[in-house]
Order: sequence, then structure tokens, then C-alpha cells
Amino acid sequence: MTAEIVGFRLRFLGFFGPQKPPATVTFGSGLNVIYGASNTGKSFIVEAIDFMLGGQPPLRDIPERVGYDIVLMGIETLNGKFFTVWRSMDGGGFRLYEGLHEMPPAVDIPSKQLSADHSDKNDLNLSSFLLDLCGLGGKRVRKNARNETNSLSFRNIARLMIVNETEITQQRSPLMDGNPIANTPNLATFKLLLTGTDDSALVASNKNESETLSREAQLHLLNQLLGDYRERLKELTKSPKELEEQLEKIDNSLRQQAAQVNTTETEFQEAAGKRRELRKRLEESRERRAEVDSMLERFSLLDQHYVSDIERLRAIEEGGTLFSVLGTEHCPFCGAAPAHHRADTECHGDTDAVVQAARTEIAKIEILRTELAATVHSLEREGVNFDRRMPAIVRELESISGAVEELIAPKLSTLRKSYSDFADKRAEVREALAMYATVQDMERRRADLEKDSEDEKAGSLANADIPTTVTYNFSKAVEGILKGWHFPEDGDVYFDSKTRDLVIAGKSRSAFGKGLRAITHAAFSLGLLAFCRARQTPHPGFVVLDSPLLAYREPDGTEDDLTGTDLQEQFYTYLEALPADTQVIVVENTDPPDAIMKRKQSIMFSKNPHQGRYGLFPYTVDSALSSSPSHD
Repeated sequence: MTAEIVGFRLRFLGFFGPQKPPATVTFGSGLNVIYGASNTGKSFIVEAIDFMLGGQPPLRDIPERVGYDIVLMGIETLNGKFFTVWRSMDGGGFRLYEGLHEMPPAVDIPSKQLSADHSDKNDLNLSSFLLDLCGLGGKRVRKNARNETNSLSFRNIARLMIVNETEITQQRSPLMDGNPIANTPNLATFKLLLTGTDDSALVASNKNESETLSREAQLHLLNQLLGDYRERLKELTKSPKELEEQLEKIDNSLRQQAAQVNTTETEFQEAAGKRRELRKRLEESRERRAEVDSMLERFSLLDQHYVSDIERLRAIEEGGTLFSVLGTEHCPFCGAAPAHHRADTECHGDTDAVVQAARTEIAKIEILRTELAATVHSLEREGVNFDRRMPAIVRELESISGAVEELIAPKLSTLRKSYSDFADKRAEVREALAMYATVQDMERRRADLEKDSEDEKAGSLANADIPTTVTYNFSKAVEGILKGWHFPEDGDVYFDSKTRDLVIAGKSRSAFGKGLRAITHAAFSLGLLAFCRARQTPHPGFVVLDSPLLAYREPDGTEDDLTGTDLQEQFYTYLEALPADTQVIVVENTDPPDAIMKRKQSIMFSKNPHQGRYGLFPYTVDSALSSSPSHD
């Protein structure tokens, strides 16, 4: 009697928002290809599939997803049942609907609430639901070298099915995720898929009670701290090496910004100082001009007084002269008759002396008028000079003020803000690097605590844990795939139990360039799928690969460059011939062969609103302006 084939395939992935057109991509059995221009959402599809299968980090906050709040994913089991999984774009739990709903179901359609966290005590979680579809419900995998076990979570196997662009090129085994503590359960999960046998029968080894309590307390504390740090690191998409490069660039930018700030600051201070000087000069000139006008006004009144005095004295002069001409009569001063005039009195009656005195006084006043006229002329000339110079000073002051207010000050403000932004970014990057270092140190400490006295290397398992015949047959399945693809490094393939990775033609898989590492990682994942299907061991039945043909696009060197070979054609030929109970979704930037492009299940994202499909999300003016590398 043939065992029932278990597993499921993906049918569609859709994004929905109240004021947004649906953004949906559909999948079928066998080969599915999404290819085309960069920055169109291809890699975002891979991330969203992982997100909808229980991935915890929130989806990247790319501009194109703004306005979308719901993600739906359709699932078809291999025995003909259909389900739709609903999740908020912000994460959290799930709703599970029976049937395929390519639009958000109405509120009256029944659904089941599923937690995002796996639990072996309650099956109302997405992980348990998916594991049941794969025939893996209730399985347990080894946790550490003391044979302690954990309940199998769908997240344990998801990384073997969904391989993103970062993971596919890593210089480590596909069974390792950079966390040493996860190496043991990762290998145990791999063994479970290959053999169909879990670790439920393992009995944990005895250990010293007090030592165990101390170790467990330390592990508990480290796990809490690591959880907190990882939550803070979720928003970081850069590796430590990239962060270090970014820090160096920021430091260079800060030095350049500091030089520009200093230069502009000096320019601002010089312009502001000159503006203050011009304002002072203008103010002093206006005060002096007002003083000159006031003095001219007073001197005009003084001159009028001089004229009046001269006129009065000339009248006295003329009167005295006239008395001298008319002869002796009554005294013009006291009115006495000549016979009665007494010279010894106060009135002498000397008109000539009076005339002479008037003339003398007139001469003095004329001299004063001459001096006054010279002073007035000098003041008027000074006033004319002020009137001529002040407009130029006003224009220069307006020009400098305009430059300060409209150019120099805004530029200085912008440079200061930019410098502040760079400084803040540098602080964030330094904090992230310090956090990475702290996490790595904590993981090393935790790995040390996990060491067993009989097995000092964290996570090391005996070679016999996976039977040699099983790893041999698995390696031969991968070898057959690589030969069928005309892989350039042709030769024997075997599984190295020490590195937990493949050795191809006598060369460790991790020693290849990143392009060939991507190809061989794809062969590992596809070989696992083919091996499980051939031996009817549990497997979800699908594989998602992001950029497996990287060597065609970004080879590390001549040995890594597949241009001119037929590996791409053979790769797609193999995938096109996959049986109906498997599904492979390939995301690539390079165009597949013409025959593949013509398939119904091949989708091209053109990034051209006038040709084919623009991208994952419909074209808008905003999306064209804001397209960024984060979208793909």
C-alpha cells in the first residue's frame, strides 16, 4: 500500500488596502518563475511568503506597501483541500479560512484564530497547522548534546524550503543560520526530513542537579537578554561588515561636512561682521547728516540776525551823517538847544563818534558773516558728500544682508542639520555594531554553557546520528542534479558530517565563489525535496529560491562566471520536468530561456508602466518616484 503524499503548495499571495488596488501574484504546481527588472518587488515576495508562514520580523517598510494593511496567502494541500491565511502587514497572529479567498473575506465568513508562536501544548497556532499538513505534527528534535528535545516548529524547516538572496550565497552550510545553539536542532530537523524519524525516543542524560540549575539559570538570563537584543536588531538589515563600511563612509562624510560647516561659518561671521560695520557707518552718517541739517538751520537764523544788525547799524550811520550835514540844531541825542548844551554832562552830542562806532561794528559783523558763510559752505559740502555716499552704503548693506539671510544663513543651517544627521546616524551604526558584538559574545557564552562534559564542542553530534547510507544517497541525489545541470565542477559529491555541508569534486561547497555557492545551495534544497519525495518521507513539497543563478549576474571571477555555459538552460529544464506533487518558485533578475518565459506560470516585472506588469505593486506616480533598492 502506497503511503499518502503529504504537503501543500502555495496558490496565491495578495496585498490589500482600503484605498489601494489589490496586488496579487498567483502560483501553480511545478515551476513558477518571477523575473525582470530590479526594484520591482521580486525579493519582497520571498520575504512575504516567509512572513505568511510564521516569520516573525515585520515586513520591510518599503514605500510601495504604504496603504496596504492585509496580506492573504492561498494554500492547497496535496489531497485537494484549500485554505486561505490572513495576516496584518504589521505581523501578529493569523486567521485561517477554508477555501481560497482572493479578496479579503467578509466579516460573517467563519475563520479560526491561530497564534504566531509555536506550542506543543495547544494546536491553535499556524506552525502546528502547517506541520499537520506535512505529516510532521507532534514531532520532536534534539535540542543539545544532552539529548534534551524540543517540539518541532515549522520555523525549523522553513529555512530549508525558503532561501532568500542573503542566505543562498552564505559561506556556511545550508543547515546553519549563524546561531551556534541552533546547529543541533537544525541538523536534527535535516535528519528528520531525510529519515522520517524524529528524536522522541531520546532520553536526556543525567546531570548534576546544582550544576544544572546554575547552568539553566544562566541560560535563561542569556536567552532573555538575547531576545531583547534581537528585537532591537530586527530593524537592521545590514551585516556587521556592511555596517563597518557604512561607518567609515559616515566618518568621511562627517569630516567633509565639518570642513564645509567651518568654511561657511567663517563666511557667515565675515559677512555678519561687515554687515554690522556698514550698519554702524550708515547710522553714524545719518546722525551726522541730521546734525549738519540742524546746524545749517541754526546758522541761517544767525545770518539773518547779522543782516538785521547790519541794517540797524547802517541806519545809525546814515542818521549821524545826516545830522552832520544839516548843521547845528537841537542836540540829536538829548534834544538840548546849542545855547543850553553842556558838554560836561553825560551827552556829548558827538555824532561823528557814533557814526564811526556804527561803521566799526558793521565791519566786525561783516567779518563774522564771511566766516559764517565759509562754515555754511563747508557744512553744505559735507551734506552733499553724505547724500552721495549713503545710497551706495545702503545698497551694499542690502546686498550683504540679502546674501546672509537668503544664501549663507540657510546654507549654514542646512550644513549644521546635515552634520547633526550624520552624527546621529554614526551613533546608530556604532550602537548597532556594539549590539552585534554583544549578541555574538552572548551566543558564544550560551554555546559554552550548552557544552556537555562528554562533548565539549557545542552542537557536535556523532556521525552515526544520521546513517551514512542516508547521507550517501542524499549526496548522490544532489550529485545527479548538478550533473544534469552541467555544473562546471563535475565530480563526486558527499556530505561532510563535520562541516554539515557538501563536498563537491573534493572541494568544500563554502570554498566556491558566491555565484556557485548560490547554485549549489539551490541544488541542496532541491535535492532534499527530490530525496524526500522519492522515499516518501515528510516534506512540505515546495521550495522558494531567490537569485539561484547569481553567477550569471554577479560572478566573483572567471571561475564563478557561468556566461557562455548552458547551466541556466539545464537548470530550468530540470525544474520544468518536476512532478505535480512538487512546487518550485524561482525569483531571478536574469531572463530565463524563451521557452520558460512563454509559460503561463512565468511572470515578468518590467518596471515599465506601458509594458506588461510593472511590479508586485501596481504602478503609481509615487511608486515611480520612490522606487528604491529596498523594494527588491
